[in-house]
Amino acid sequence: MRRKRRQRLLPLLGVAGIVVLLIAWFSAGSTSSSSSTTSTTPKRTTTTTTAPAYLPAPITPAVQPPQAGEGQWTAMDTWSPGPPSIMTSTYRPDPSNVGIVAYVSWIRTTTTQLALFLGYQGPGATSLDRGPQQVPMKGRENLLATFNSGFYEADSAEGFYTNGTTFFPLVKGHATVVRYVDGTVDVVDWQGGSTPGPNVAMARQNLQLLVNDGAVTPEAANNSAYGITLGGVPAVWRTGIGIDKHGDLIYATAASQTSASLAQIFQHLGCVRAMQLDINPAWPIFVTYGGPNAADPALFVPNPQQVPWRFLSSSTKDFFAVYLKQAGAIAQPW
Repeated sequence: MRRKRRQRLLPLLGVAGIVVLLIAWFSAGSTSSSSSTTSTTPKRTTTTTTAPAYLPAPITPAVQPPQAGEGQWTAMDTWSPGPPSIMTSTYRPDPSNVGIVAYVSWIRTTTTQLALFLGYQGPGATSLDRGPQQVPMKGRENLLATFNSGFYEADSAEGFYTNGTTFFPLVKGHATVVRYVDGTVDVVDWQGGSTPGPNVAMARQNLQLLVNDGAVTPEAANNSAYGITLGGVPAVWRTGIGIDKHGDLIYATAASQTSASLAQIFQHLGCVRAMQLDINPAWPIFVTYGGPNAADPALFVPNPQQVPWRFLSSSTKDFFAVYLKQAGAIAQPW
């Protein structure tokens, strides 16, 4: 009887063993496959990068070999937050006269606000409110730079619009620095009417464009059309302003310039459009500030006839001021 029972159980035990072996084999294969998949499949990670703020390329030397640091930019508003808004540089523009130095300032328009103020005489006589005739106390905490404007109205009839007022009617076909109500700025050949439309916050004209579409204009060759020079000599200190392909402003000045050579400077600096501002030795001035509230004003252009605090007290002539742009509505301090 016992022998017969053992004979009956043997097949059952064999089948059970085979089942156990199969389960163990499948479990091992599944674990191996899972382990293999985990080890060979890369994990996806998400990273966020911010492109660095645009900075202008060094100015290409016009005189070889260049001097140490020539054409390199220096940030003048290291105290302000964010990327540089005001940068300055110098270079020698004339290989035939290597003693001439051009003083160049770059203004980032996306982080700044351009304002225009009258002086107590410039741009000309008016019965309208002339405003503070200096950088007003309101807004000085964000003041980055100031620089000279254009001609007196008596020397050349030019349009002048600021603080919602047309002080002198704009002239069609004249070069114009424009700030729009959305805060953007441009240098244009004015084709509008004598009074700006509602989209314009500020406009200052001075003669005709020196550079248009990146090329020196035919008008620039007519030196006598670009102002009466001290002593009647053709080449004097001249100042101007242009706009580059990125929409940033470039101020430049140099001694011994004709209208044509000043135009060539702006073309060399990569301006798509540029215009002349004031001329003759007394007027070139570009001031930077070493801290908020107009602290530590410094003359970038070495003009012995100017002082760093020129626009912090009553000014003879009208001038531009550059402020750090603030959130909210764009309004000129007045």
